[in-house]
Amino acid sequence: MASWPTTPTEALMWCGREEFPVTEGTVAAWQRDPDVRAYVLVETEQPLAYGELWLDAEEDEVELARIIVAPGVRGRGLGRSLVRGLLAEARPAGLSEVCMRVHPQNTAALRCYRGAGFEPVDAESAASWNTGQPVEYTWLRHGHA
Repeated sequence: MASWPTTPTEALMWCGREEFPVTEGTVAAWQRDPDVRAYVLVETEQPLAYGELWLDAEEDEVELARIIVAPGVRGRGLGRSLVRGLLAEARPAGLSEVCMRVHPQNTAALRCYRGAGFEPVDAESAASWNTGQPVEYTWLRHGHA
């Protein structure tokens, strides 16, 4: 997964880091966080897509994060399949809100997430949630938590 971003811009939009290439150690470190659950979409033993659930019991929410599809299989709907799978995994966590943030220039991701049932949050929530963020993310909330 670490090698899937093909440009520095893509790495930044994927994980918010200016590190390029992203290292395997960086991805492994994310997965050691007890509130992060990592998932891989696999077909015939080949990893095709990666994403995480960030559980936040204090805020009563789960955030879908760091979603990426392998370069050679993009455009096949795998991102949307992964997002639907992540939503299915998020429901048993019992948290009432499912949200995600997307780099505003990541139009392919925004289209994918909208197609999976995510809608933009209200402007006031977005402004509040963007306080202290490195960019003005587009914040999305799933309608069926």
